[in-house]
Amino acid sequence: MAGIETAHVPVMVAEVLSALDVQSGGRYVDCTVGGAGHAVAILQASQPGGTLLGLDASAAAIERARARLAAHEGSFRLVQANFSQLGEVARQLEFAPVNGVLMDLGLSSDQLETGEGFSFLRETPLDMRFGDTGATAADIVNESTEQELADIIFQYGEEPASRRIARRIIEARPLRTSAELAKAVEQAVGRRANSKTHPATRTFQALRIAVNNELDVLAAALPQAHGLLGFGSRIAVLSYHSLEDRLVKEYFRRESRDCICPPGMPECRCGHRATLRLVTRGAMTPTLAEIDANPRARSARLRAAECIRPLAA
Repeated sequence: MAGIETAHVPVMVAEVLSALDVQSGGRYVDCTVGGAGHAVAILQASQPGGTLLGLDASAAAIERARARLAAHEGSFRLVQANFSQLGEVARQLEFAPVNGVLMDLGLSSDQLETGEGFSFLRETPLDMRFGDTGATAADIVNESTEQELADIIFQYGEEPASRRIARRIIEARPLRTSAELAKAVEQAVGRRANSKTHPATRTFQALRIAVNNELDVLAAALPQAHGLLGFGSRIAVLSYHSLEDRLVKEYFRRESRDCICPPGMPECRCGHRATLRLVTRGAMTPTLAEIDANPRARSARLRAAECIRPLAA
């Protein structure tokens, strides 16, 4: 099983366990099991009797997770599936209701070190797919118009130099590897002195989000995860991008309110009732010590909510 030796460092482990209020004998779902760092911690904290369902779109990630969870054999189930299929998978396995659901929306160390196209520090094919279906980053980079590329980089990467970058990509293509793309971006915008962030960071992020349709997947998965919760159960989401975090914040805020009528309505007509209670007021962030030890954690934002009323089917 190639890649098992890669050191994966999970983000905000103690905060995640606290946000989920992990209990002995509980049932938990890790929607993006990845390097299994959080999954191991959840299983350890939920013993005796704790069980976990782990999902990942990558077959390689599932195999790595299976090896890392071997000490808990019999306490977990792993399924290769995108977490937009969470509700269907949980029903098929009769794994509901659950005590907690975790969504970690970041890349694992394994994906960065052994995956194709995710890191601009390595020469790998420009793929960026979490699974093995659909268009690759190379397809988007080499087949999109300049305007389409600029829109993707601006919308999903919030990159102010998106037009310059798109223009340079058009001039440099075909681009087949992550290193070639990183070089094109750096040629377009240069490298700021003393900057800790590579100039291609936002462009790579934007392409990854576009390739995997991440925002739509998250929007579809949140109500499915919510629907698995029993009274007092919790959902926690680790996001690494302002668009993801905003989507989670708005969902939690809406579902924690009794009325979601537009402002100015003289009386409530929506009939909406709160089903969640916010556990985190605002987003929790990593400590400075964690960021120093694991710089990949610097953009992490953790939000959590608790079920106070079952979500209507």
